[in-house]
Amino acid sequence: MRRLRKTDTNLNNESIEGWNVIRKVAPYLWPAGETGVKVRVVLALAMLLVAKLISVATPLFYKHAVDALSAEADPALWLGMGAVGLTVAYGMARLMNVGLSQLRDAVFAPVGQRALRRLAYETFVHIHSLSMRYHITRKTGGLSRIIERGVKGVDFLLRFLVFNMGPLVLELLLVAGILFYLFDVWYLAVVVLTIALYVWFTFAVTEWRVKIRKKMNDQDTEANQKAIDSLLNFETVKYFAAERWEADRYDRAMEGYEQAALKTSYSLSFLNFGQSFLITSGLVAVMVMAAVGVQNGGLSVGDFVMVNAYMIQITMPLNFLGSVYREIRQAMIDMSEMFTLLGQPAEITDKPGAKPLAVSGGTIALKDVSFGYEAERPILRGVDIEVPAGKTIAIVGSSGSGKSTIGRLLFRFYDVNDGALTIDGQDVRDVTQESLHQQIGVVPQDTVLFNDTIYYNIAYGRPDASEAAIIAAAKAAKIHHFVMSLPSGYDTAVGERGLKLSGGEKQRVGIARTLLKNPPILLLDEATSALDTDTEREIQAELKAMGQGRTVITIAHRLSTISDADEIIVLENGKIVERGKHEALLTRNGRYAQLWQRQAADEEEAA
Repeated sequence: MRRLRKTDTNLNNESIEGWNVIRKVAPYLWPAGETGVKVRVVLALAMLLVAKLISVATPLFYKHAVDALSAEADPALWLGMGAVGLTVAYGMARLMNVGLSQLRDAVFAPVGQRALRRLAYETFVHIHSLSMRYHITRKTGGLSRIIERGVKGVDFLLRFLVFNMGPLVLELLLVAGILFYLFDVWYLAVVVLTIALYVWFTFAVTEWRVKIRKKMNDQDTEANQKAIDSLLNFETVKYFAAERWEADRYDRAMEGYEQAALKTSYSLSFLNFGQSFLITSGLVAVMVMAAVGVQNGGLSVGDFVMVNAYMIQITMPLNFLGSVYREIRQAMIDMSEMFTLLGQPAEITDKPGAKPLAVSGGTIALKDVSFGYEAERPILRGVDIEVPAGKTIAIVGSSGSGKSTIGRLLFRFYDVNDGALTIDGQDVRDVTQESLHQQIGVVPQDTVLFNDTIYYNIAYGRPDASEAAIIAAAKAAKIHHFVMSLPSGYDTAVGERGLKLSGGEKQRVGIARTLLKNPPILLLDEATSALDTDTEREIQAELKAMGQGRTVITIAHRLSTISDADEIIVLENGKIVERGKHEALLTRNGRYAQLWQRQAADEEEAA
C-alpha cells in the first residue's frame, strides 16, 4: 500500500498512511476469540483462490475446442475430450467461476456487515463519550458525514481491495506465467509493459483527480452543513424572512461543488481515453504477434484465440483500476477521518476503579471551586456552597455570573480546575459518570424532545418503565389530559426537537420524563424563564411538587419563582456576593434587592 501524499489529510491535517488504516480495520475482520467469523474469512479466501485458478484455466478449454474444430489437432488429444466435451467443459468452467464468486460473497457478507456494524456502533458510542467542550466546537452535520463516509469507506475497502484488487494481481501473475510458459518471453514482455504503462498512467492521473475529489468532498460537507443548520433553525429563518438569504448561501456552497464535480468529470474522460489507448495498443500488439505465429505455422488458431481470451480477461478488470484506485484512496481518507475521530481522547473519563455513586441523602457541596472554560477566562472563583439533603437552594445573578456553569460541573460535563464538588461526601471525579447521571434529574430552560412520540419522550426517563408508570408520571406533570385530548394520544409525534408542542407542553413532557426517572437530586436550570407568565405559574406548581423530598438546585432568572427557597445564592463575576433567605436578602438592600427591584420595575413597565 502506497503512502498517501500530503494533499490527503485527516481531521488534524496529518498525512495518512494506508497501512495504518488497514491495520485498524483488520481486527474487525479477524476478531479475537470468534472462530465462526474466522472460518468464514478462510472459506471466502479459499473460494476466491479456486475461482481464480478456474478462471485462468478456462481459456485453455477454449483453445483446444477451437483446435479440435479446425482439425489442427486430434479432437481427443486434450484430456481425452472431443470438441463438444471441451465446449461443455469451457461452459462449466465459466459457470463455476461465477458460482464460486457469488458463494464467496454470500459466505463473507455476514463478516463484512458485522464489521461495519461494530465500527459504526463504536464510533457512535465514542462520540457520546466526548466532552461537552468538543461537541460545542464541532458541527453536527460534519460529524454525521464523517461517520457515514467512514463506514462506506470500510465497506468499499472490503469489497474491492480484498475481492477485486487482490484477485486481479493474482490473476495477472498467473496469466503472465502461462503466456511465458506456452509462448515466449516477448508475449510476457508486451503484457508486462502494457500493464506497467497502464498502472503508471492510471495512478498519475488519479493522484491529480483525488485532489479535485477531496475539494469536491469539502464543498459537499459545507453545503450539507449549511442545509442542516438552516433546517434546524427553520423558525428563525422564517422570523427574519431569510429564505432567499439561506437559499443563496446554500447555492454558493453548491456552486463550488459544481465546479469541482465538472473538473472531476472532465478528468475522468481523459483517464478513460488514455486507459483505452494503452490497453488497446497492448492487445493489438499481442494479437499481431499471435497472428504472425499462426501464419508461420508456429501457433494454431486455438493459440490465437487463447491469447485473445487471456488479454481480454486481464484487460477487463484493468479498465476498473482507475476508478477503484481513486475510490480506495478516497476510502482511505474517509476511514482515516473516522479513525481520527475514534482516536479523539475524551476529556472527562472515569478514574480506574471508579465506583458507582451511592446517594444516601443527596447533600451537595462545592468546596472552594474555581473553574474556567479557558485558562485565561475564569468563570467561578473560589465558590463555596452546601445544599443539605432534601433542601432547595436557588442560584441567581446576572448573565455570565456562572450560574449555569455550576449545573454543568454537577453533571461533570467539565471538571473543576481547583477545589472539589461532592455528593454525600463523594467527589464526583471519583465515581462513574453513568451512576452520577442516573442520580441527577434536570429540567432545562428549553426541553429538547426527540422526533418521536410523546410516549417515547416520557419513557426516555426510564426506558424499562411500565405503561402505568409512564401515565402516572404524565398525570403528576399535569400533561395527561392534554395528551388524551390529541387524536393519537400518547402516540402523537412531537416533531423535530418537539416543535409541534408549545413551550409549556414541552416543559411538562420534560417534567414527566424526569419524574419517571425519579432521581434524588434535581437541577432546574432556568426551567420556566422561556415561558409566559400564566404558563410559568402553572409549571411552577408542578416543579415545586416535584422537588418534595429531593435535593434541589434551582438556577433562576425570574426571582419571583425562588422566593421560598431554603437559601438563595447571589453570584457576580463568579463569586458569591450574598446568600440567605428571600426576606433577609431584601432587608439587606444589597445586590439581590437590586435585581428584585429591577425585575419588578421591568414587569410593571411591561404591564
